[in-house]
Amino acid sequence: MSSTVYLDAEKEAALSPSPSPSSSSEFELRTSLASENEDLEAFKPSDALWKDPPPSPLEYSVPLRTKFLALGLYFILNLSLTIHSKVLLGRFAFPYLLTTIHTGVTALGCYVLMLRGHITLTRQSTKDNLILVAFSTLFTINIAISNVSLSLVSVAFHQIVRSTVPIFTCIIYRLYLHRSYSVQTYLTFIPITLGVFLVTYGDYYFTLLGFSLTVLGTVLAAVKTVTSNRLMTGNLALPALEILLRMTPLAALQSLLYAHLTGEIPKFYELVVAGQFSRTQAFVIFCNAFIAFLLNVSSFHTNKVAGALTISVCANVKQVATVLLGILVFDVRVGMLNGAGMVITLIGAAWYSKVELNKKRAPAPQI
Repeated sequence: MSSTVYLDAEKEAALSPSPSPSSSSEFELRTSLASENEDLEAFKPSDALWKDPPPSPLEYSVPLRTKFLALGLYFILNLSLTIHSKVLLGRFAFPYLLTTIHTGVTALGCYVLMLRGHITLTRQSTKDNLILVAFSTLFTINIAISNVSLSLVSVAFHQIVRSTVPIFTCIIYRLYLHRSYSVQTYLTFIPITLGVFLVTYGDYYFTLLGFSLTVLGTVLAAVKTVTSNRLMTGNLALPALEILLRMTPLAALQSLLYAHLTGEIPKFYELVVAGQFSRTQAFVIFCNAFIAFLLNVSSFHTNKVAGALTISVCANVKQVATVLLGILVFDVRVGMLNGAGMVITLIGAAWYSKVELNKKRAPAPQI
């Protein structure tokens, strides 16, 4: 802007070789104001988490091979923990205590990595630390609501509602980060969600409270996924391990509080006093928590390199893989409709991979 004003002034000077003092002062004032306006635009404040998203998301610059390796490891660990926890909770019916152990072991693992020089803590402002505290609270509240809602609705209904996390993720991106996706990306959600609906088709039971909590838990899951991505790729740009190191101790304490409020701690104490908790069980729980630690690290890293939306879609594919594994390992019987749902979901996931994962920094047509 200031260069344009300067050229105009030169032309005026050529036409009028002897400018008056007043016109010279006016030119200096205009130039000064233009410079100040540019400075104000340059130093315009922005929020550390939600404002000023990058013009091109980080995941579009990551090589496809790296994305698939990260997604593959995340998928295997997620599936392993799901099956292992399902078997474990059949004998250790303390979900909040198990969450406390998961987050506690993750915090301990990150602390060991910090001592070995793999994590370097960055200096954060009070506001940034409050954001991390809020994120840890979101993490534990999401788990709590998911557990409570699961007791008020059927498993089939819970899974079909949770399959809409990618849709809520897109809505959050659109409303708060002003980011949209290509039309084809939106269309891939149709076979993915429909497939999960057919896979989980069965006894759909829910109460009004259960329905409300399930939807709320689904929205919070989307918020958690998007927020964790912004913490790593936004203005804060925190490494995944540092976020876990700062967040998991708080999440462990909050989960322990939930365990106390729900009466799990006294019941577990009675179990130990009665001699019904062996060293073998303790070892199995530790192995489960170690898988959770690996999954937490993998989850945050995959979220960063593949994106929040992709990791949400991957969670839907995991539901299908869980059913397939149940058929092979636990001899679970499924009908033709369930089988068709698996095929439809996998086709939708393949379509999504073709459309979104292979996208580069060049933006696709937006709506």
